[in-house]
Amino acid sequence: MGDLGRVVRRFAVPRSDGRRGDRPYGPSAGRPDRPPRRPRGRVLTGAAVLLTAVLAGHRAVPNVRGLGSLLDSATPLLGLGVPLLALGALLRRSRLALVAALLPATVWAALYAGAWVRPAPAQGTPTLRVASQNLRAGNPDPAATVRDLAATGPDLIALQEVAAVDRVDATLVGDHPHRASVSTVALYSRYPIRDPAGVDTGLGWTRALRAVVATPAGDVTVYVVHLGSARAGDTATRDETVAALAARIRADPSPRLVVLGDLNTASTDRVFTPLTRLLGDAQADAGRGFGFTWPAAAPVTRPDHVLYRGVTATAAGVLRTPDSDHRAVTATFRW
Repeated sequence: MGDLGRVVRRFAVPRSDGRRGDRPYGPSAGRPDRPPRRPRGRVLTGAAVLLTAVLAGHRAVPNVRGLGSLLDSATPLLGLGVPLLALGALLRRSRLALVAALLPATVWAALYAGAWVRPAPAQGTPTLRVASQNLRAGNPDPAATVRDLAATGPDLIALQEVAAVDRVDATLVGDHPHRASVSTVALYSRYPIRDPAGVDTGLGWTRALRAVVATPAGDVTVYVVHLGSARAGDTATRDETVAALAARIRADPSPRLVVLGDLNTASTDRVFTPLTRLLGDAQADAGRGFGFTWPAAAPVTRPDHVLYRGVTATAAGVLRTPDSDHRAVTATFRW
């Protein structure tokens, strides 16, 4: 009877819990019940989705206390998160996280890859070469800074935060005998300058100038500008000076016009838009990459710009000079 009972129990009708009689069967036979395994890399996947949302929607973030501007300025650097996410996915052996890392990579490429793959600019013999440099207040050797800048051969040199005027003059006047200056901004030129005048950008003191340069190919109006500073949580003064400059440019009838200087505004900042609606950006049109200029040792943003209208940009670049906390910006034009 004992043997018959065991046979009956072995072939008994399966119970609702997946067992025959008192013995388990199937893949889990002999093992206690376990909860289903969760996919690996869920945290990395969430981070990738969040990064994608920030990249795609940063312009929708309200610019309260400069938060929107800060986010706009930082978005090019957020691409650094993509290789970190991919590395984390590989370490976790998570195909889900690796696929998710493609989302921010795709959005970043759509926004910024064009800075490296844009069409080659128009070629030809340059009509005008320009350079702009924030010298830095307290620069211990401004002569060395402008000497390296002048060595690149610009026809016009725009300077901001000029303090030791005599030392700068002594270095530049040989090749750039014409000068116009207002407060701490100055323009040095190979060609005659006329009608220099200060430009009010709403700072409470004049830190910009406008002048007409008589080049051999014709007149060009040049602005040398140092706009208001932007601080974390406080961009109101900077924003007002950008708007004031845009209004002045809009009212200027000059057919050929170039703006040089430290605008304290990144190319990707929404506050920069009023100027780019009126003017071309030499770095965007004829340069390669973002052209970051600050801080000089390891730049992560571009507050220094060369903007223009009525001429054609043929080249643009960035130059490391000694003793300044900004790198210089350069551009060439023809018309």
